[in-house]
Amino acid sequence: MQQKRRIGLTSWIFIGLALGLAWGSVIHYGLDANHEAIEWTRVLSRMFLVLIKMLIAPLLFGTLVGGLAGAGHARDVGRVGLKAILYFEVVTTLALIVGLVMVNWVRPGDGVNLPVENTKEALEIAGRVHAMSAQDHIVAIFPTSIFKAMAENSILQVVAFSLVFAFAVVAAGKRAKPVVDFADALTEVMFKLTGFVMLFAPIGVGAAIAVTVGGKGLGVLKNLGLMVGTLYMALAVFGVLVLLPIAFWIRLPFRRFWQTIREPAMLAFTTTSSEAALPKAMQNLQKFGCPRSIVGLVLPLGYSFNLDGTTLYLSLATIFVAQAANVELSWQQQLLVMLTLMLTSKGVAAVPRASLVVLSGTLVSFGLPLEGVALILGVDELMDMGRTATNLVGNCLATAAVSRWEGHKLGVDEVETQPIENST
Repeated sequence: MQQKRRIGLTSWIFIGLALGLAWGSVIHYGLDANHEAIEWTRVLSRMFLVLIKMLIAPLLFGTLVGGLAGAGHARDVGRVGLKAILYFEVVTTLALIVGLVMVNWVRPGDGVNLPVENTKEALEIAGRVHAMSAQDHIVAIFPTSIFKAMAENSILQVVAFSLVFAFAVVAAGKRAKPVVDFADALTEVMFKLTGFVMLFAPIGVGAAIAVTVGGKGLGVLKNLGLMVGTLYMALAVFGVLVLLPIAFWIRLPFRRFWQTIREPAMLAFTTTSSEAALPKAMQNLQKFGCPRSIVGLVLPLGYSFNLDGTTLYLSLATIFVAQAANVELSWQQQLLVMLTLMLTSKGVAAVPRASLVVLSGTLVSFGLPLEGVALILGVDELMDMGRTATNLVGNCLATAAVSRWEGHKLGVDEVETQPIENST
């Protein structure tokens, strides 16, 4: 007797998207964009994002401490970390170059009239530009309290503490075995909890789309201008010319990799939140064959140092504002813009509206009008979907690449190759 085929999470997410589009259309066109209906719908998407954020800190801690200390990989952290950082620098530089080439070719800013006044939101973002100095960013890598870092989901701080803690566990030797066992158990429990939270994903994703459509109408899903079209074209070019050759180079099993990343990528795209996709991406990459220690180190670091979509967007948006203001930047000046963004775009994931904050700082540095931020705000949410998904895919590929360079076979479940104790 044939068993009925169960509907997978991806299919349920598509169903949630369709229902979200329908409900958003009812709100916008039938209820005249009723504010109360939008806010109650937003509750569901906010609940999903809060549940996801609840998972991140304990999952990172358990994965890093259990993977590094438990498997005896702590001595290899420096080598793996160096490979990851070198990869990040090369790929993000290529992303910046693709953004510069595309914006100079298409020139979406020509003929644009910048708004005369700054919006309140643009002024608020600009006010955060100088809130933290470069020295503060370096010091902020390390938490004053691990509990505070976990409560605020400061990914880089949690990673920094977990790495140091893992080294201390290794130094403590056999007496620290209960700590390693606890970290392993914590990781398994958090992956189970991730599975429970993912059951709510179709509702959360559908609600997020409904809020967007309910407030702005179905027109928000169309191409809202040449700027948006140029960004998505640049992201596609980056994928074909940079990410695809890397995948061929490391002999990536494409079909299995696509099955691994499609659900996290869809979550990142529809929620515009990298955090929403992180737990599922970590879980799937381990099933793909990437060791727990590498996943726990490379993927979180990538969220701070390998934001391919965001860095591409920043170079494109900066030159777009210059074009919109009729300011012609020479190639030497554009090269300086690229070098500036190579530094300022690192570690921005923890900053609210991070890309706009970095963009504001870059515009101020090069004497470009801050009104450009107000102009971009109107379509930023739509662009954020594409760049967030690209960030996620780029970081998953980086984790796979480092795993391959460390000699691991991909496309084979790591879980299946490890004995499970106390199984019945």
